[in-house]
Amino acid sequence: MDPEIPLVVPEVNSHAIADYKNHGIIANPNCSTIQMLVVLKPILDKVGIKRLVISTYQAVSGTGTKAIEELDSQVKAYAAGKEISATVYPHQIAFNCLPHIDSFLDNGYTKEEMKMVNETRKIFEDETIGITATTVRVPVYYGHSESVNIETKSKITVAEVKKLLSNAPGVKLVDDPENKQYPLAIDCAGRFETLVGRIREDESIDNGINLWVVSDNILKGAALNAVQIAETFITEYK
Repeated sequence: MDPEIPLVVPEVNSHAIADYKNHGIIANPNCSTIQMLVVLKPILDKVGIKRLVISTYQAVSGTGTKAIEELDSQVKAYAAGKEISATVYPHQIAFNCLPHIDSFLDNGYTKEEMKMVNETRKIFEDETIGITATTVRVPVYYGHSESVNIETKSKITVAEVKKLLSNAPGVKLVDDPENKQYPLAIDCAGRFETLVGRIREDESIDNGINLWVVSDNILKGAALNAVQIAETFITEYK
């Protein structure tokens, strides 16, 4: 969050890479922020964003190898009728959801939740966007899923959103609910694209859109984004 260090998602704010000259450093954002902003950028450019309400369902691989092993061992213990132990997380993660990612802050939010708030505003260069987030750890190995409710500054239709996202860099539209086609964590693992679907109007407000966003948190959420930053730097700034 250092204002002099660029925080970059290449599909969103590659222009910020130029600020590397301040300290010779470019920062890679949080995985849950990256996948959301790749999808939101075309909407931001088209109609502006007033407010975001975010709920995430994050894979254990975001915690690391020991968390993957703990989920695996707990599932096996459950299937065998054995006692389940938890050391990586404060509670059992197998067949459970933990509304607790990173440490809690004085305002009642976790650090992970406030990362999404602060990083989004910094990358979009707009401190006026209202943002609230709840981040949840779920028993999935790879792939973060996110429910994103957007209040736009002016009206945009579902058809317009689908058209925008079908042409957005790094995004794949998967939205055919009649045929049970929507983004799934098991489908995103190992894929470069961020998947988006379940696009629908929020009928409770005038300018509301709901999205379901899924991406490989280790690939796009870390490694690929860093490589894309390097590629952009070499091509445009070195």
